[in-house]
Amino acid sequence: MESNKVEIKFFLGLVILAILTRLLPHPPNFAPITSIALFTGFHFSNKRLAIFIPLFCMFLSDLYLGIHSLMPLIYLTFVMISVLGIIAKSISFGIVMGASTLFFIISNLGVWYFYYPHTWIGLSSCFILAIPFFINSLMGDFFYTFLLQFSFNKLNQSYFTIVK
Repeated sequence: MESNKVEIKFFLGLVILAILTRLLPHPPNFAPITSIALFTGFHFSNKRLAIFIPLFCMFLSDLYLGIHSLMPLIYLTFVMISVLGIIAKSISFGIVMGASTLFFIISNLGVWYFYYPHTWIGLSSCFILAIPFFINSLMGDFFYTFLLQFSFNKLNQSYFTIVK
């Protein structure tokens, strides 16, 4: 029973963290959603919940930020990132880099499709102009992944120390 309370508090903490960091002023793409998707996919035994949490966080904050044409593609990408967390052996540098790169490629293909000419110049312009956003994504994804993993490890140590 006590572990369920800890899981619920951790779940609520993730949701609050995600919503606040998306709504408060921050550098573009410096947000915890990719990290939350990887983290929940890797750590949560309930894999449906692991996939649901980042989508729920996105949806709640998108209600305030606005609905847009890329939402289905962005949400699908976070499902893929959660699945990456599920199949990963660990949350490593390479996994975080892969998740960030996956988001960069898929989201920018969507941006190109909806907002740029469907030419090689349009595609290359879209991706070149997105590089600063990718750098912010990488920094945010590594920062929040470290923060989540560190917090989780500390919580685990404290919880198991108290239980013993």
